[in-house]
Amino acid sequence: MKKASPNPAMVTVHEVARVAGVSAATVSRFLNGTAKVSSDKREAIESVIERLNYKPNVLAQNLKTGSSRTIGILTQSLVSGYFSEAMAGVDDVLQGSGYAPLIVSGHWHADEEAARIELLIARRVDGIVILSGKLKDEQILALARRLPIVAFGRTLSSDEAYGFCLDNYRAACEAVEYLIVQGHRHIAFIAGPPDHADAQARLAGYRDTLAKHKIAEDERLITEGDFLESGGLLAVDRLLESGARFSAIFAGNDLTAYGARLALYRRGIRVPEDISIVGFDDLHSSMCTTPPLTTVRQPLFDVGRCLGQAILSMIGKQPIAIDVPKLTLVVRESVRRIA
Repeated sequence: MKKASPNPAMVTVHEVARVAGVSAATVSRFLNGTAKVSSDKREAIESVIERLNYKPNVLAQNLKTGSSRTIGILTQSLVSGYFSEAMAGVDDVLQGSGYAPLIVSGHWHADEEAARIELLIARRVDGIVILSGKLKDEQILALARRLPIVAFGRTLSSDEAYGFCLDNYRAACEAVEYLIVQGHRHIAFIAGPPDHADAQARLAGYRDTLAKHKIAEDERLITEGDFLESGGLLAVDRLLESGARFSAIFAGNDLTAYGARLALYRRGIRVPEDISIVGFDDLHSSMCTTPPLTTVRQPLFDVGRCLGQAILSMIGKQPIAIDVPKLTLVVRESVRRIA
C-alpha cells in the first residue's frame, strides 16, 4: 500500500529541522534568506522540504521580515486594453522573482488614486507601480518617502521614485508627417483631455508639423475628445457640422479612432476612400478594424516590463538600467494617398 504524502499543513519548521539534523533557526534562516547557510545544510534542508512536502507559512514569514513579497499596481482601468497590456508586462517580470502583483484602480480620480495607494501601503506592499493618472509629481514623491514607487507617464528621478515618459510629441509629428506625405493638407485632429500630458504633447506635435510644412491651422479642425469611443463619435459629428473641409483625421488614441470610424460609417463616408484615419496606441484590435488602422504603436507590454524591472531594482537597492521603448508608426490600410 502506497504511503500517503505528508500533509503540508501539518509539517512544521521544527519537524523539518529534526529530520534534516539542523536547528530550527537554521531552517528559518534558509527560508528567509537572512543569512548564509552552508551547502551541506542547505542540501539537507531542501531534501527534507521536498520529502515532507513542507509549505512555509508565508504570512508568518512576512510578519517577521516586514515584507509581503507583493508589488502594488495602480492602474486607471481594469478592462482597458491599453492598461492590461502594461500590467501583463509588469506581471511577466515578476514571475519567478518571488513577488506577486496586487492590482487596484484609480479611475482617473486623484483622490481615489491617493486612497488606493494608502490601501496598498496598509497591505504592506514592497513597492508600487503607477500607470498614468492624475496625481501630481509632488504627491508621488511624498508617498515615495514611505516605499519605492515607479511611475509611467511622468519623469521622476530620486532615491525613492523613478518615472519615465514616451516621446508622444515626436510620434505625433511622425503621424502627421505621414499624412502630409500622402498628399493630405486638410487634417482634422481629435485631441485627448486637456489636462492629460500625453494628449497635449500629441496636439503640439500636430500643430508644429503643420507649421513646419506651412499649412495654415484651422481651429475648426481641432476638437476635443476624451480618449473613449463615444468621444470620437461625437467629435466627428462636430467636425462635419462645422463645415470645414478635411480629408484625414488624426485621432488622439485608437479608441477615439474607433468612434470616429463609426460616425463616418453612419453617415455613409468611406474609410479611406473618402476620409483617412490615423490612431495612436496600436491596441490589439486595431489590426482587425475595417479597414485595419494605421496608428502609432505604443509598446505597452515592453513598458510594463521596464516598470517591473525598475521597481525590483529599487527594492533591491540596485541602479536602474532600462532602455525606454520607442513609439513607431504602424502603416496599415486606413490612409489613402491623394493627389
